[in-house]
Amino acid sequence: MREEFEKLAEAGKIEPRHIEPLVRLATCGFCWHRSWGFGRIRSMDPVFARFTIDFLGRPGHTMALAFASEVLQPIPATHILARKALDLPGLRQLAATQPLELVRLVLESYEGRATMEQIQQVLVPDVIADDWKAWWEQVRKQMKKDGHFQLPLKKGEPVVYQKTERTLDERLWETFAAAKGLKARLGVVTEIMRSLEDLVDPAALARRLIDALDEEIASHQRTQPALAMEAIFVRDELRQMAGLPAQEPTLTAASIWSAHPQPGPILEALPAAKHRRALEAFRQAWPDRWPQLLLEALNQVSARVCRELVHLLIQEGHLEALKELLARHISHHTASSELLLWLGKERNDSFADILGPEVLRAMLTALERDQFNEKRSSRLRDFILDDPTLIAELTAAADIEVIKDLTRALQFSPVFDDMDKRSLLARIVKSHPAIQSLITGEQARQDTSFWVSWESLERRRAEYDELVHKRIPANSREIAIARSYGDLSENHEYKAAKEMQKILMRRKEELEAQLVRARGTDFANFPFDAVGPGTIVELTDLNTGQREILTILGAWDSDPDRGIISYLSPVAQALMGHKPGEEVEFEVQGAVHRHRIEKILPYRQTSSAASGAPVAAAAVPTAGQSPNVASTASPEKGDRVETVPQLTETPAEVSRSAETVVPRQIESDPIQLNPDPPGPQPTSALHSAEGTLSSTQPATPAASETGSAPLPAEAVCTSGNLPRPASVLGDAEATTP
Repeated sequence: MREEFEKLAEAGKIEPRHIEPLVRLATCGFCWHRSWGFGRIRSMDPVFARFTIDFLGRPGHTMALAFASEVLQPIPATHILARKALDLPGLRQLAATQPLELVRLVLESYEGRATMEQIQQVLVPDVIADDWKAWWEQVRKQMKKDGHFQLPLKKGEPVVYQKTERTLDERLWETFAAAKGLKARLGVVTEIMRSLEDLVDPAALARRLIDALDEEIASHQRTQPALAMEAIFVRDELRQMAGLPAQEPTLTAASIWSAHPQPGPILEALPAAKHRRALEAFRQAWPDRWPQLLLEALNQVSARVCRELVHLLIQEGHLEALKELLARHISHHTASSELLLWLGKERNDSFADILGPEVLRAMLTALERDQFNEKRSSRLRDFILDDPTLIAELTAAADIEVIKDLTRALQFSPVFDDMDKRSLLARIVKSHPAIQSLITGEQARQDTSFWVSWESLERRRAEYDELVHKRIPANSREIAIARSYGDLSENHEYKAAKEMQKILMRRKEELEAQLVRARGTDFANFPFDAVGPGTIVELTDLNTGQREILTILGAWDSDPDRGIISYLSPVAQALMGHKPGEEVEFEVQGAVHRHRIEKILPYRQTSSAASGAPVAAAAVPTAGQSPNVASTASPEKGDRVETVPQLTETPAEVSRSAETVVPRQIESDPIQLNPDPPGPQPTSALHSAEGTLSSTQPATPAASETGSAPLPAEAVCTSGNLPRPASVLGDAEATTP
């Protein structure tokens, strides 16, 4: 074949550098392509300088020789893939009668090493069609006894084939010596203990391992006492399994405990399976003080360790002291979230006199306290949400007033979002229906909600969504990156990111407080017999005689250039409740203005109201009153009465609110105020809540007096992932935005 390739090179069909790769491909007869996999070279065409190759799914594929020399890898006939193509029945017979020989063939095909997953991929399903796991377990046992195979200690590590045969004892000792660190060596010893019965001389190997472990334990007992104690347990177990006597003097777990009276740190670092042995050693090290030391540690350890400590205390007759400690921590609200997590999961009859509503209150306190911890955990919070019977069981025997206090605490708790909070409140109502009115606010509630337009509500929602889903996560990533720079005392990036975090969280709280109380509306069918939200007011300045038009809309609506003002602004509050023909005097930026109300028109009406249906007069407070809620009748007789909330805010509060957030203008289509609209109006001196208000053409609704019916004015909208409106939750002390 070489002569033919040299002739092709002389003819210029291939380059001289391609000759050697092509000779190897032609000699082997099999190849591997990185995309198409295994292939068998069927023929070579010297005229067109190309191979014909059978790939899986691509039989008879032709490939130019020059290209084949660069992309194909030759596979010898002894390779497992070639053997599968040449003698698949023979391999199946080998798997049944000589499985080690089959594994050796696979490993030698891959340079003497391959993982279990790679071996399985090659053999299944062509060679081994059924029950791979059972076949592999039998092969593993045989490989342990064979001196040529080195089995891995971890699942992802490769099986190694060595031509030189060595005993299992030698291979295991070499694996132990090669392991880096005491933790890795303990894993090797654990694997060795599983194979003791297969060793040639288990006692000799055990002595060598014990001597090596003693040296490691001595060097780790001060710097890593938990790891040293784990090594002591493994050493003692190995000595017992090998039937060796104990050596004196030797380090014990009790000797390590004698230098560490606080059990928490060591127990947290130990595997859970070693806890009970460690606690027995702790009792030996501190025979008189161990109960008190364990009680003191309960509030400082995880729920997993707490369970072991409590088990030992109860087993040794210290239940009353334990209950006294738990009751004190719960009543003083000093219990850690991990201690309460254990208690919530336990909830057995031994603690029936402790489990009550105070436990739930202590849980809320612990969660709120954890919010300020750098390394806080959400395990207790998740447990409260996931356990559907926890709240019912803790509050089953509680007084209704206590349940009400707990409900209020849960309503105002910052640790749960809106959906989770509603779920928990629903569980309370299910167990205690009497507090339904407290949650829904149906009885003598003080409505602190306020009207906003749908457009302004959507803008606030969009701002909140961007804050929660984009800006706050981005800030968290910035904090993590800045923390990685180290030295937080001089880390200006970290400090700046933390300051921004405070600003974002404060803004998030402000938006949540506003959105829970906002009532979206399109201002259709609001009363217009007196000035109020959803009205267009035509005024005459008595000082200059000029006409102005104001459109009074929601709390977040303000566009002085278009004559739109919020119904909470000082000017709107001064006009509120006045009727056509009445004169109003108010002060704007130190100047006193006197105006007469000429006409009041509705901002938006449904077709039924516009067609002449009577509209009841609204009971709206006068300008001198503190407005709270004005009632308005629906346009049809017999319909229920809705309320239009007028917030009891001072002008200063409204001004501060307006300075905090200035909404964009409302996109609405104008309507005619009358058949003969007045000519251009001169500029007014009125001012909005932000300080100035100019009179322009009226900003009017999207529907004319005979137009289509928009969404109902009484529609209430709150953000989907925020708490309920304060009026619904009974928040009597909530303030306006």
